[in-house]
Amino acid sequence: MSDVIIIGGGIAGICAALELLDAGRRVLMLDRDTADSFGGLAKESFGGIFLVGTPEQRRAGIRDTPELALADWLAFGELGANERWPRAWAEAYVQRCHDEVSIWLRARGIGFVPAPHWVERGLFTPGNSVPRFHIVWGTGRELALRLIDHLERHPHRDRLEIRFSHRVENLLVSNGAVSGCSGTTEEDSRPFEVHAASVIVAAGGFNGNLERVRQHWHRDWGTPPPVVLNGSHRYADGRLHDAVDAVGGQLTHLDSMWNYAAGVHHPRPRKPGHGLSLVPPRSALWLNWRGERIGPMPLVTGFDTRDLVAQVCAQERQYSWQLMNRTIALKELAVSGAEFNPSIRDKKKLAFLRDLLFGNRWLYEEMTGSCEDFVVGRDLPELVDRMNALQGDDAVSLDAMREACERYDAQIDRGQSLHNDEQLRRIDYVRRWKGDRIRTCKFQKILEPKAGPLIAVREFIISRKSLGGIQTDLQSRVLDPAGNPIPGLYAAGEAAGFGGGGMHGLRALEGSFLGGCILGGRIAGQAAAKTS
Repeated sequence: MSDVIIIGGGIAGICAALELLDAGRRVLMLDRDTADSFGGLAKESFGGIFLVGTPEQRRAGIRDTPELALADWLAFGELGANERWPRAWAEAYVQRCHDEVSIWLRARGIGFVPAPHWVERGLFTPGNSVPRFHIVWGTGRELALRLIDHLERHPHRDRLEIRFSHRVENLLVSNGAVSGCSGTTEEDSRPFEVHAASVIVAAGGFNGNLERVRQHWHRDWGTPPPVVLNGSHRYADGRLHDAVDAVGGQLTHLDSMWNYAAGVHHPRPRKPGHGLSLVPPRSALWLNWRGERIGPMPLVTGFDTRDLVAQVCAQERQYSWQLMNRTIALKELAVSGAEFNPSIRDKKKLAFLRDLLFGNRWLYEEMTGSCEDFVVGRDLPELVDRMNALQGDDAVSLDAMREACERYDAQIDRGQSLHNDEQLRRIDYVRRWKGDRIRTCKFQKILEPKAGPLIAVREFIISRKSLGGIQTDLQSRVLDPAGNPIPGLYAAGEAAGFGGGGMHGLRALEGSFLGGCILGGRIAGQAAAKTS
């Protein structure tokens, strides 16, 4: 019999397994996916990690501290004083991420892109005071493969058994303690039952289950849109949340989610409603379903992702358009994830520098040629005709789009000292940070002929991550509604709301997802090793 069962083969589960093997424990890992997908959603991710006090920050002249990071975290997440375990996990993360995430990863051969990115700066609510988003050189794919390699080469590898295509459905209880789990195999629906002294749930969130996403839709966002794309893992369905609930575990903050406003259909879908999350160009105009600029506060990415979702959901039709030209797209268009960032994923420095300096032509051609939500036109009349043809109606108004473009371009023509448009002011602001300057146009007009053709992107809300989940204490022990640990049961990563059942609160400072999986997985493995 194994000492510990880990349910889930993502980054949290892998980190837990490494800690357990370090302690000499016998580990059984059950993963619902196939062996080639070992590593979970992190393997497909961009690989950004929230870190504090790093060499990359110091080289850039950034002075960061856990105290500053915690103040930003609590303000941005609007974490109240009564949020005991989420606040405790937030404090633990900012205090421990330098040694137990950053240094720990570097010791395992994982490096980062030199300049940290500055995201979630805050809009009406203060966000990141300084850049903290550290991108793994090689993306999330490199992160997953490196950690898997350390798992496979571990001196105690013989004490680890991994069973893929195993769907866990229930937790087993004996003498008041969780003592195993049961389920069926994916391929042939063969039942199984396994036992251990402890169980760690690291099976992810529920945002791959769009029915549950709609069920827990936050009241701030009104009603769920008719179209929500799936940017989560196909097996992130909340099945293990139900299993934990059935044995008395507390589920909290399920309406706290990290969704994105700029989702498009994947050109080569691998699951129903498969979406990609764009990094929306800052120099593009964000328009509503009629082609009118959304406002009065224009939508600009990098400040408050949650507010972008709220603004799109507040429209009469809950989807949007982004209008840009080829010049803007080449410099600013990006897609989150490893798949559409091959130069970083494959660690090709020259290709990476080429894309930064001369524009990402590969991505431009890929998205305009393959994604159904991208529309290209030589001029505004042609573009509007194609936008309406794509949507199947005549909702987009040529007059509205022309007015939006001409007013914006006229602001640019007046000169920087006379800019009185909030989008232009924010472009000026972000360009002051060198990490953003090289990726942001300097006041690019939309209708400038030599910058064409024009491009419109139809964007939907895309479901991504669960910020709430299974409530845990600082040892990753699952708690019941009275706050008592359930013997033998632990949870880590997204399943635990990345710690405490919701350590981010309403908003996340980005990068704390992967970081939370690493720290939470390590803590769960260490704690289970002591009691198993």
